[in-house]
Amino acid sequence: MLWRLRARIGYGVARRLFHWSWLVKQPRGWRWLEGQFARMANLGDVAAQSFYGHILLFRGQGFGAREEGVRLLRLAATGGDAKAAYRLGVLSLAGDTRQAADGLEAARWWTLAAAAGHPLAAQRLADLYREGGPGLPADTELAARFVQRARELGL
Repeated sequence: MLWRLRARIGYGVARRLFHWSWLVKQPRGWRWLEGQFARMANLGDVAAQSFYGHILLFRGQGFGAREEGVRLLRLAATGGDAKAAYRLGVLSLAGDTRQAADGLEAARWWTLAAAAGHPLAAQRLADLYREGGPGLPADTELAARFVQRARELGL
């Protein structure tokens, strides 16, 4: 129990210090910050998984960091984080060198994000259903439903 409290306090301090650019630029300071983010993400905190997953995806060095970022984003998205689910939908639709673009997978992640209240996911989902995508036929009825959901969410 004490180690969880220590991890939560360290994570809170690290999130505040993350905005200090001079500390982020220092290798030793960055390693400390990254350690705090990783520890909290490994404890199963959904917000920490999403935050650290995004950092690894966009700023991580090497293929392993990117893969770990995607893994953390999957955990956060299944835990209910809308931003992580949206990003996984974008990654699924874009594809990469190991797997082709997958419209069904993107629709699955964006549906999860839209249900969690992400307005851009609902809009992108409406566009995807309107035009169709890789492995996903067009469906005007679903497109209209997600246009309405995007409006409800503020777009």
